[in-house]
This record gives sequence, C-alpha cells and structure tokens, in this order.
Amino acid sequence: MALRIADGTSWSDTLARAVAAAPEAFGTAPGGGAVLHNLIEGEWRAVGAPTPVRTPVDNTVLLHLARLDADAARGAVAHAAADHRDWARTPLAERKARVTEALDALTAHRDLLAMLLVWEIGKPWRLACADVGRALDGVRWYVREIDRMLADGREPLPGPVSNIASWNYPMSVLVHAELVQLLAGNAVIAKTPSQGGAACLTVAHALLRRAGLPATLLSGGGEELSEVLVRAPEIGAVAFVGGRSNGGKVAAALLDSDKRHFIEQEGLNAWGIWNFSQWDLLATHLKKGFEYGKQRCTAYPRFVVQRDLVDEFLDIYLPVVRSIRFGHPLAVDDDWSAGDPLPELDFGPLISAAKAEELRRKVDEAVRGGAVPLHRGKLDRAPFLEGQDTSAYAAPAVLLAPPGRSRLMHAEPFGPVDTIVVVDTTDELLAQMNASNGALVASLACDDEEHAGKLAVDLQAFKVGINKPRSRGDRQEPFGGRGASWKGAFVGGDLLVQAVTVGGGRLYGNFPDYSSYPTT
Repeated sequence: MALRIADGTSWSDTLARAVAAAPEAFGTAPGGGAVLHNLIEGEWRAVGAPTPVRTPVDNTVLLHLARLDADAARGAVAHAAADHRDWARTPLAERKARVTEALDALTAHRDLLAMLLVWEIGKPWRLACADVGRALDGVRWYVREIDRMLADGREPLPGPVSNIASWNYPMSVLVHAELVQLLAGNAVIAKTPSQGGAACLTVAHALLRRAGLPATLLSGGGEELSEVLVRAPEIGAVAFVGGRSNGGKVAAALLDSDKRHFIEQEGLNAWGIWNFSQWDLLATHLKKGFEYGKQRCTAYPRFVVQRDLVDEFLDIYLPVVRSIRFGHPLAVDDDWSAGDPLPELDFGPLISAAKAEELRRKVDEAVRGGAVPLHRGKLDRAPFLEGQDTSAYAAPAVLLAPPGRSRLMHAEPFGPVDTIVVVDTTDELLAQMNASNGALVASLACDDEEHAGKLAVDLQAFKVGINKPRSRGDRQEPFGGRGASWKGAFVGGDLLVQAVTVGGGRLYGNFPDYSSYPTT
C-alpha cells in the first residue's frame, strides 16, 4: 500500500504555522522560499548570506539560513554585552516572571516546535515532543529552585554566555540551558546549528524576545564565527556541545584565557556485562537505547561481554535489534485520519546523507578488517513514500570484534551501529570500556551489585549505571564527563547555575590545574 504524509503535517503546513507564530523572524530569500532572520541587537534583521537548508527526511530544501560574517557577529556580541549589564541588575523576581512568560508562550506552541524538529532533524513525533517537554519542564523546575540556588550571594558572570551546540537536542539542551542562564542573570548568545534545528530555534527565540529576555540568535560558519563567539573579550562564558574535533578547537582557543567554559564532547559510552543473568531486564534497556538512531551523546554503542555469556547475550540482543522500527516519521497509510497517532518509530533519518554514507563506510571498513557482521538491516522494509529520497537513512548494524585499527573500535559512531567486544577477565572488561579516553556515561550489568560497584570505580565515565543505563539527567542531576569527553565546569542541577555565576568556592569540573567530581 502506498504511503502518504499525514494530513496537516506537511512542511508547507508546518512552515505556515511557524511564520504565523513569529512573522518578524521570517523573510523571503532573493530566489524565493523562506529565509530565517538573525536576532541581533535586539531585533530580527534580514542580514547575512542566504544558504539553503535541506531536511534529512527526504532531502528537500526547507528554507534558507542567513549566515553572518565575523564583523556582523562582533557587533551582535558587543550589543549583547550591553544587554547583559542591564539584565544582570534586573531583580530576580522580574527575571523569574519574564522566564515564566516565555515558558508559557513556548508551551502554547509546543506542538509546532516539535513538528519543526520532525522536519528539521528527523526526530519521530514522540521523541520530538519529548525534547520540547524536557526543556519546558526542566526550566520550570529551575524557576522554583533558583532562589535557593542563588541564596549564597552568587552573581551573574561579567558578560553574556555564548552557546554553541550541536543539532540533535535544540530544545532540551540549548534552549533549556539558555533559559537557566537568563534566570541566573546572564544575557545569552546562541549560534544556530548549521545542520538542523534552525526554524525551531528561531520560533523559540522569537517567543523569548517577546517576553523581554536578552537573547541573541545568529547563524554562520563555525570556522568564521568561532573567533568571535569564543574569544571575544565581552563573552563571560562559552558553552559547547558537540564532537571532539570541534570541541578541541574551542578548548584550544581558550587556553590563554581564564574565561568560564563547559565543553561537552562525545565519548564511547560502553555497557559491560559480567556474571549476569537478568536478561529480560536488559532487553527493555536495549530497545530504548536505539531511540533517535543513537544520535546522542549518552547513547551506548559498545557492549563488552564476558565470553561465557556471549550466547545468552545474543539470544536477547539480536531479537531486539531486529524489532527496531525506522523510516519516514510522518508516512501513514490511507486509513489514517486526523486524530490518529503518528508513526511510532525508534528513529527516522540520520542528520544528513553524508552522515549515513560515512557510517556505511565505517561499517564496511570494520568488516573488511575482520569484524563479524551479526546483523545488517535493510531499508527495503521501512515505511517510505513512493519515490522518496532515502539517502539519509541507515538501518541498524551490529558488528562483533571490530579490529583494533577500525574507527568503530575507538570512536562513537553517532548512529544505529553497535559493536560487541568479548573479554575473559575483569581487567580486560575495564580496559575495553575505557578505550576512548573518557566517556560521559557507562553501565555494568552484573548480578553482584557490590562487585559491580567496585569495578565502576575504575571506569572513566562521569556516571555509571548498575544494571541500568545512565542518561544526561534532568533537573537536580549533575552532568559532566571524564577524560577527553568534558572540559571545564560541570552542569546540571545546582551545578548549572554555579557554572554561570560567580561566588562561593571552586567549581566542580575538569580544569587545567585540577579536576573535582560531585557525587553522582
């Protein structure tokens, strides 16, 4: 049966809703089509070179992103610094009121924000709604707690916070962080991710600006704008979320600076299995682990398994992988009608056709080097529209024993590819789980939880789950990384507010002269 896009969810319908919600933030590109304005110097401005943005869902052009040059960004930063000085003097009660006003406006448009994420970054509807919901619910918690968090005399930073975040969680990571930074008394600057999420962020920032919040949103190339958004003297702190390559460049640019920073980078998060028998419990976690095609910093793409348990592990693991559902996130059959649920998928496309092709090359490289392909899914059974471009889609793949020289052995694939490594001793278990020089999270499946706790002490991960996964966390949970996965101050809970304020003792985090870790 031929599939179609669910009624009312087409891109033209979604874009029309976005323009109606924030007309001041949209314009028309010289060659036609919508273009996103930049929010600089307190206004939405039609400046910058329009560049087409394609959706990974079907590779069509959605709209145009107006990319600024360094000079324009420098002026925006200078104006944001002036806004910051005024905002830092604003009483906390008023800051809370304005943030709450923004939250109410975002809540009124939460379905639109979620649908924009479906089209821009390919998140299935349920996961897109969860991203928006986590942002709003999380910031409301901070509104309730902020008086306590600032009660010890903490003050805003000397300048605005510059936020450079990846595309995968525009709301629950980027907008969430900005609203907490604003609540703590800082103006905020955000760079639009080049690969996706621009329209969602544009609508969100239009609502923030209407609430009187000092927010700047600008677009441009990372190489061109990094010097301004990282090193400009007016910047009070730099918040980065992304890969180790770009994160390393940001860290290097800050070496001769005492500027506050928190640089979150991916690590190869591993799940170790040792003397374990609770397979039904593990199966439930494995299924959830494939959400959004494992395109997140806390995904578990590596399983390190005791040799005597490999057969039992595969008995439960392979059926889970074969049950994963992926495809066009809005494709429905002719029986679908308004009010019916949208497709329940584990993931849609990867963020781009280039990323999907890169992932296929890594899998092929590992197999040629000796890895055993235990499962390689196919696209032919996934729900797609007739004639649809599927170049950004990648089916799940599972490889046993990738060779040591393989890129999949030492780096996170950031896609639906798992690797399995077999070990014979706990020393080997720990060595293989620590293969990437630091991670954000790790987990151990072990019937003897006391023994697992002792092993966990030697894992190079910020959070370790015993018989359960660990996530980035919400609300009161601290978050950071060990080794190369994190540089600078840790965040989450009280630590996020401490990271964007001054006062009190030294911060938890990884710094050139010390590392200090909270209880997790």
